[in-house]
Amino acid sequence: MDAVTASLVRSPVLPPRTSDNGSGSMFLTASGPGFTRSGSSRLQLRLRQNASARSSRSLQSLTTTAKTRRSFVVRASSASNDASSGSSPKPIAPLQLQSPAGQFLSQILVSHPHLVPAAVEQQLEQLQTDRDSDGQNKDASSVPGTDIVLYRRIAEVKENERRRTLEEILYALVVQKFMEANVSLVPSVSPSSDPSGRVDTWPTKVEKLERLHSPEMYEMIHNHLALILGSRMGDLNSVAQISKLRVGQVYAASVMYGYFLKRVDQRFQLEKTMKILPGGLDESKTSVEQTEEKTTYQAVSSHPEVGSFAGGVSAKGFGSEIKPSRLRSYVMSFDAETLQRYATIRSREAVGIIEKHTEALFGKPEIVITPEGTVDSSKDEQIKISFGGMKRLVLEAVTFGSFLWDVESHVDARYHFVLN
Repeated sequence: MDAVTASLVRSPVLPPRTSDNGSGSMFLTASGPGFTRSGSSRLQLRLRQNASARSSRSLQSLTTTAKTRRSFVVRASSASNDASSGSSPKPIAPLQLQSPAGQFLSQILVSHPHLVPAAVEQQLEQLQTDRDSDGQNKDASSVPGTDIVLYRRIAEVKENERRRTLEEILYALVVQKFMEANVSLVPSVSPSSDPSGRVDTWPTKVEKLERLHSPEMYEMIHNHLALILGSRMGDLNSVAQISKLRVGQVYAASVMYGYFLKRVDQRFQLEKTMKILPGGLDESKTSVEQTEEKTTYQAVSSHPEVGSFAGGVSAKGFGSEIKPSRLRSYVMSFDAETLQRYATIRSREAVGIIEKHTEALFGKPEIVITPEGTVDSSKDEQIKISFGGMKRLVLEAVTFGSFLWDVESHVDARYHFVLN
């Protein structure tokens, strides 16, 4: 990650704040504006009951379809056996889905993960039907005598329910991509029973995570890791006591960085295939990269999310870790408008997923603002984590962001919701 991309992670462009009630995540407000969610009501309860009935019918339909197939493979058989024996199956993701559609997809993920795409198609068709129906009702609301205020409130509740359902559909698809890669998501970070007090008792899976990205994209990810871990890149067994809030901020920033990287890498790979890349990208080192390396240490030292990880490292040390990258040079060739557009998280649903997933991992921090306007971190929990565990977290976060871009694009092609 270079000076430009460091600033992108530090100040990502998020969709504008809406009028929904609620408070944004502290993990995101440290890097950019939060995104709010609305509360519940009796109307929401009724809508959930209707959606729950539809989900039950969908489950029966998918199960019937599966039984008619000659070859039926259940990749999550161990989880199914746990459920049949009466014990609680181990969660496959830290965020537990709440909507009827989300709970339905959670069941499919555990029992029949290969049916998730078909289940998602059903849910998207239902969302589209509901949205079309609301559009027709909106036209009818102009008829004299209609209670406009009540109609608007019902429409608002339905829209919020659809947005939450869409968020959980996207999240289920991201989880499925991790399952297909045979990589388990890190569970919620909590005080460990390990005698050393470390929280990173999860499998590393570093090699599998690295292989999920293109060579050019992984070069950028390696530089991102070098900026965060600094001189500890070669000493991953060392353990440090670190602020849980700070780790959460690094994770959320890395998710957004992975989203950005996947977006620009997609364009880069297309232009490389068509052989229309800007000139000079085939050289081992461009003048842009030479200038870039001079400012790398300055970008790192001012990066709010990496402060405690990069301490004590000289500019020379960073220069040896930051490697030339064609993708990095490609990003540097963007004009300001293009760079800002590619740095934007396109949908409010994607922002909501990042916020909720990070809070499910690290909990909601207790933040106190002092009269001087600074953050009082006295109540911030400290955790013990190895630098190898930190590398695993960052690699997962970047991959999560990359998968989020993929599934957002896939779903938007079937149910348009992306704003820009």
